[in-house]
Amino acid sequence: PYPTSTKRKRVPSHRFASFTAHSLALRAAVPPPVVKTADARHTDTMSAPIAYFLTWTTYGTWLSGDSRGWVRTGGGVQEPDLILQERMRSRMKGESVVLDTIQRRTVDEVVRRHCDIRGWTLHALNVRTNHVHVVVSAGIGPEEVLAQFKAWASRWLGKPAHQRWTEHGSTRWINRVEDLEAAIRYTLEQQ
Repeated sequence: PYPTSTKRKRVPSHRFASFTAHSLALRAAVPPPVVKTADARHTDTMSAPIAYFLTWTTYGTWLSGDSRGWVRTGGGVQEPDLILQERMRSRMKGESVVLDTIQRRTVDEVVRRHCDIRGWTLHALNVRTNHVHVVVSAGIGPEEVLAQFKAWASRWLGKPAHQRWTEHGSTRWINRVEDLEAAIRYTLEQQ
């Protein structure tokens, strides 16, 4: 079983330096892993990332057309489109999902525990009421990492993934230490 406690301390900002030092030491001491992924462009050690920056939202809280902007697959960030947003809302098969404090702690604990079990390096994690940010190093592709986090969190939250989370999420590759530091900073300090 995953969560061993529901209490989790937030990493203070001054601890960021230890993440950075750890990341630099990791990068210097360990050659990049060969990542197993279906994407043939990312199979050699020269292009293997040092980490992934994963983001996913809860179901129905950030629809296509959203007034905050939205991301079209392959098309980048799009301008708000209220007509599209209403059309997407009308297609929803259930209510929007907003995580309460206990659910947020559960997701936090599940992600941390899953990283421990898999031997992945968790650089940063922030579970919000309507989305989750994770910065992680893993020896498999980001889509699989994202799918595992969502599936295990859903099991512990007691709802199937398709009723809890949006269909996919953002899976950014991090190839440079500076980008890793920026993703960690964003996740821990700018939410």
